[in-house]
Amino acid sequence: MSQLFDSEENSPLLKDDASSDDSQDEDYKSRWRSIRVMYFTMFLSSVGFTIVITSLWPYLQKVDDSSNATFLGWVVAAYSLGQMVASPIFGLWSNRRPRREPLVCSIFINMSANIYYSYVYLPKTENKFHMLMARAFVGFGAGNVAVVRSYVAGATSLKERTGAMANMSACQALGFILGPALQAGLSFIGEHGVTVKIIDLQLNMYTAPALLAAVFGVINILLVILVLREYRVDDHGRHIRAINYTSEDREDISQETEDDIDQIAVLTSNILFFIVMFIFAVFETIATPLSMDMFAWTRKEGVLYNGIIISCIGFESILVFLVVKVASQRVGDRPILLAGLTIIFAGFFILLPWGNRYPKIQWADIKNNSMVNETFDPKIASNSSFEPTGCPVEQTWCQYVPAIHLAQYITSDILIGMGYPACNVMSYTLYSKILGPKPQGVYMGWLTASGSGARTLGPVFVSQVYTILGPRWAFSLICAMVLGAIILLGSLYHRLIAFSVRHGRIME
Repeated sequence: MSQLFDSEENSPLLKDDASSDDSQDEDYKSRWRSIRVMYFTMFLSSVGFTIVITSLWPYLQKVDDSSNATFLGWVVAAYSLGQMVASPIFGLWSNRRPRREPLVCSIFINMSANIYYSYVYLPKTENKFHMLMARAFVGFGAGNVAVVRSYVAGATSLKERTGAMANMSACQALGFILGPALQAGLSFIGEHGVTVKIIDLQLNMYTAPALLAAVFGVINILLVILVLREYRVDDHGRHIRAINYTSEDREDISQETEDDIDQIAVLTSNILFFIVMFIFAVFETIATPLSMDMFAWTRKEGVLYNGIIISCIGFESILVFLVVKVASQRVGDRPILLAGLTIIFAGFFILLPWGNRYPKIQWADIKNNSMVNETFDPKIASNSSFEPTGCPVEQTWCQYVPAIHLAQYITSDILIGMGYPACNVMSYTLYSKILGPKPQGVYMGWLTASGSGARTLGPVFVSQVYTILGPRWAFSLICAMVLGAIILLGSLYHRLIAFSVRHGRIME
């Protein structure tokens, strides 16, 4: 049995140890094939979200010029709101039925919603609300993350789990890399692109990524149907067997755990995960508007440059997961979570504005142009071929809050890209260990809902605070929130331990 444990601990990313005796067993190999399907599902879920995230703001402006940064917050939040509603539903479904069912259903919803997103320009009015609904349904389909996490938690032993969770997070990070990279690559199609008249489709840099995400969904469904099998092991890695969901199986699973779960630890884990996801949702929402305001980037530049930056953060995240996978074996999960929160705090603190250089005001250069007379009207200018750049004049703080330097922005990206993945993987690794061997579909559904709630409130919060009060207030409040998370973790540090350790079945 020690060979089974060592194989995953010492294995390279995404590989089990083919040299062990147990790896020759067909059940063992089938179990890891199924786990890798879950890795791929997480990867595609991440791609489906990030492939359009950097172009949401310019696409929203293009389809409905009445949109502002506040409504952008609601559009970004719609994804997470849909995921928050769906996660407990899919989690409960996965506890009672084969996981293939909720996975196929959710992926099909996700595909349909991406196609809907590609056509939000067609209606004559209220286009921004069509985009809002499309993103909500994409998020609803992404509720299958709860199923993925519960499957991996149930199909791995306690010693395998940190590595498996790190692998899954690495796949998620790969999705964060490939999504923005694909969006950046497809930006060269341009805003106009080509028109496919037979299906009334405008294929451009905004719609092509969503359609590509729908194609990925087809691949995902085929893998789930053809490869995925149901497996479950206990914390020691014993009783590897297929689950047929007969009445005997359900009775056996329901009687697996007689001891109580530490609900305080469960609640604390949910709160910490909420904060981690909240602060990253703030970061990914504000990145494009902030950079366009501070550095006077055009819509196309904002999509391209932020796509490159987020892709680089994704590469950084993979390195972090590799380090975390090794470091957790040496120092444990909790110290890594604490270190990650501290690094995130530093990342947002560095982003606070300072100095005496102020952002370029959006219409200042036109107003000062001798070709424009005193009857200058921004609405008329917005209908011309000229694209205004800089900080919108309606954001009054632009006139007295110092601009954020590009060096600040890049440094902050690096630090947040280092701290977030460590916190992310440790949050739900600890959570799965706290829950123990019982079926975790519902609990993982609540954890995912907690994260989705954060991703719902985060964009709304930052869009409101940033638009009205500016970056100084927005990032100061985030720093205070991260500091609160550090204090909470420190005060309940002793309770965030594995179920089997808590009940004396395994030594920590």
